[in-house]
Amino acid sequence: MDILIMLVCGVITIGLLVFIHEGGHFLAARAFGVRVTEFMLGLPGPSVGFTRGETRFGVTAVPLGGYAKVCGMEAGPLQPHLQEVLASLYRRGTANMEDVARDCGISTDAAYEALEELVEWGSVIAPQKSDQFNTYRAPRVAPTKRQMKRAAKAGKGELPSYELGEARPVDDPRALYESEYRQQYRSLPFWKRSVILLAGIAVNLLFAMLVFVLVFSVIGFQVAHPDTGEIVTIHASVLQALQAGFSYIGMVVQAVIGLFNPATAAQTVSDSTSIVGIAVMSKDYFQAGLIEALEFMAMISVSLGIMNLLPIPPLDGGRFVVELFQKGTRKTVSQKAMNYMSMAGMALFLGFFVIMLNQDIQRFVFGNWG
Repeated sequence: MDILIMLVCGVITIGLLVFIHEGGHFLAARAFGVRVTEFMLGLPGPSVGFTRGETRFGVTAVPLGGYAKVCGMEAGPLQPHLQEVLASLYRRGTANMEDVARDCGISTDAAYEALEELVEWGSVIAPQKSDQFNTYRAPRVAPTKRQMKRAAKAGKGELPSYELGEARPVDDPRALYESEYRQQYRSLPFWKRSVILLAGIAVNLLFAMLVFVLVFSVIGFQVAHPDTGEIVTIHASVLQALQAGFSYIGMVVQAVIGLFNPATAAQTVSDSTSIVGIAVMSKDYFQAGLIEALEFMAMISVSLGIMNLLPIPPLDGGRFVVELFQKGTRKTVSQKAMNYMSMAGMALFLGFFVIMLNQDIQRFVFGNWG
């Protein structure tokens, strides 16, 4: 039973904080008009949920972590023939890549690459497992009540709706392409892309600061009177609570920097913990009470945010460094280079994870979490 409680507490802690982090990316992307096709709690895989607008919200089979699929974040230059391929598929509604290739007078390989990029944009629906061939479909279009009201006010009349894979007229292929391109991350200026990348980190730190204010200023904390030993509740000022929060963030930053110092790296890793450790500590803090649980979640939220600042792809900080490089050199990092950097980053973190997991298992077996 203790292990089950530990797992539940760990999932709640990690799930909520990742939800907050990905929520930051989602809100920033939508604020800039960028399409987000999925907002999931859990690792990619089978899921249950609902669709609102163009976004599917849900929970996957493994509710650890989460992700927001912001469209147009693929690296490298744009594929050629996107405009004509998009128009061809929309006119057909449902088509194999061979059909699109014939319509556009291009090779099947070129049609495939263009269609796959449009899938990443959320402009085209990818082939289903039941399809015998590489069959692509135009997405379902169902205007919301707000969109209908805006169209009516603008005198545009009733907006059309289409089912998945239904053919639709394309009077102006260029206008259609530009409309889809404007909803992509890559169409934004540098500062807006940076905001989307760093929004998750900012929301994690903001959540932690709000918790510090709530715990230390609103709820208050109990201490023993130095003379009488009586337990009294103290309410700090908002400024003092914020100072405590910034002080803790500074401590985490110093600890993370310690990973890159050969003299302190080993000790920093030894003092760190994996998902197993977080789950064990979650159970202890949750059982200690609401205030303790909130403080623990604030601390983990800060750690999650600061770790994501590391300049290592595929972390947010790594992608931000790539954006800075592209801005400074006016060169585009290829998808192949991005994949190599992401694999190297994942290998590094996998190494850290194995070491910390081994530490946590030994601590769990011997009961030494001090």
